[in-house]
Amino acid sequence: MARLTIDSPLGPLMLTGDGTALTEVGWGRFDHDDPDPVLDEAARQLAAYFAGRLHRFDLPLKPAGTPFRRSVWDAMLAIPYGGTATYGGMAKMLGSAPRAVGGACGANPIPIVIPCHRVLASGGAPGGYSGHGGLDTKAWLLALERRHAAIGQGNAAAAEQFALL
Repeated sequence: MARLTIDSPLGPLMLTGDGTALTEVGWGRFDHDDPDPVLDEAARQLAAYFAGRLHRFDLPLKPAGTPFRRSVWDAMLAIPYGGTATYGGMAKMLGSAPRAVGGACGANPIPIVIPCHRVLASGGAPGGYSGHGGLDTKAWLLALERRHAAIGQGNAAAAEQFALL
């Protein structure tokens, strides 16, 4: 297992990989870093994301979880940059319940990259966020994306359409 700490606007992030894929993103610092090309690329892409220059991550991912949770995380990866979906809309799409989708969001081991911050409660309420800083972090990430999507690569229409879920 390889580990790397990077600085971000949200504080230090701890990246973990298995040598072939990114397996976790957490908040805090490791006591030492390990050389790993996947983690180096994840660090580069996260820096570009926080600068508003990257709207879609291109990393090998290997989140540990049940088949249902992995299906929710795969669905989150389809939410466009700057867009949102709802727990209920995702549940309907997956043939599940909103609480189950919320539980999978809360168990997401690769936040930011797997964008659980893009999933909202009905009516646009923020719902929850299990990452460091809670709802303040979720709001910050959504604001970053909305700001750059509006001036970025024409994702605004796709984001608006996906928000209907």
